[in-house]
Order: sequence, then C-alpha cells, then structure tokens
Amino acid sequence: MNIGILGTGVVGQTLGRKLLALGHAVKLGSRTAANDKAAAWAAQAATSRASHGTFEDAARCGELVILATLGTGTVDAVLQAGPAHLAGKTVIDVTNPLDFSQGMPPRLFVGHTDSLAEQVQRAAPEAHVVKALNIVNCEEMVNPGALATEPDMFIAGHDAAAKQQVTELLQTFGWQRITDFGGLEAARFIEPLVLLWVHYGIKTGGWHHALQFVQRPAPTA
Repeated sequence: MNIGILGTGVVGQTLGRKLLALGHAVKLGSRTAANDKAAAWAAQAATSRASHGTFEDAARCGELVILATLGTGTVDAVLQAGPAHLAGKTVIDVTNPLDFSQGMPPRLFVGHTDSLAEQVQRAAPEAHVVKALNIVNCEEMVNPGALATEPDMFIAGHDAAAKQQVTELLQTFGWQRITDFGGLEAARFIEPLVLLWVHYGIKTGGWHHALQFVQRPAPTA
C-alpha cells in the first residue's frame, strides 16, 4: 500500500527502507519539500516507490501514516499535514514525549493524566491513532529478530480495525509478542517505558535492547 511517514530522521528513514523492502510505496514528509535528507534517502532507495515531499504530501498520499518526528514537534507536524488528510486513516504514532532541554537523561513533557498519542488524536480527531514501536531503537523496530530473545511490543488505540492493521504490519516486521492494552489512554503508561529504556542504555552503554515480560509456567494437574 501507499504509506506516508512524517519525519525524515533516522527513524523515518529506517522504517521507510523496511517498508520499501516489503513492497510498499513510501513518501517521507518534512516541513518543506526541499529536504536534503529525504532527497538523499529517496535517491539511495533507487525505486519509484520511494518519494518525498511535505508533511501534507505524505499525509495526503498515505493510505496509512506513520508519525516519526521528534516528540516536541509531533502535534505541530500533524497540524501542518492537515487533519482532514488523516481522517479515516490508521496513524501509527511511534514518537515519545521526551524533553532534552536539561540534557541527558531526558524527562517527559506529558504524562500521568495525558499522553502524546492522545494529543495527536485530539489534533486529528477523525484519524485512527495507534501507539506502537516507541520502546525500542529504530533498528529493532524493523528487525526484532536480531535480539537474543523475542521482545514484547505494546500497542494502544481506540479503533479495533486500526489496531488489527497495525498488528499485521508489525508481524511483517517480525514482531510476534504483541499485546493490545486497549484504548489510547493506555499510552499514558506505554510512553513512560521509554525512560526505562533510555536509562538502561545509559547504564549499559548500548542501545539495542528491548523489554520482555516473562510468566510462570501454568501449574500442572
């Protein structure tokens, strides 16, 4: 399908490459059409299925849209894209509400009683926003099988059909342990997990890790 990605950084580019490899057409969107990073990405992809343009261009052409911007610019990017162009579409929010204004480690600029995903939903009320993929490095987003054990991924959203679409897309990336936590308000506890991920990275000096919840075996009769 045609997929629009808002964001031309390493996350957007990595997701874009994986989606192209899976046969989708991808348009990277940025604030202006003249974006050197997006142009270089499209040129390197060397396929007519890779293109770039503005946030609005990406939102307009995408049957499904992915938000891969910095958290501080996410809502503004959605507004620039035009909420009407997102109406009725599944919008995957992989962003995090991280505040780096005081350096590392970052803090959250929203939490507890709200989430960035919910702010996105309010900015584009007719979109079907699904929170996903925000708790791993972008390389693991598209290749969870590279990790030593099978990691968990958590999703949340109000629309069941949109969550099913996201689940199926994540499965094509290699995700097997996907847990649906229900409505989008669940992003209030999914998003803060990124702080645990960041602190673990600082402690260990690496950024290729993920979460896995383990359970006790069921008792035998």
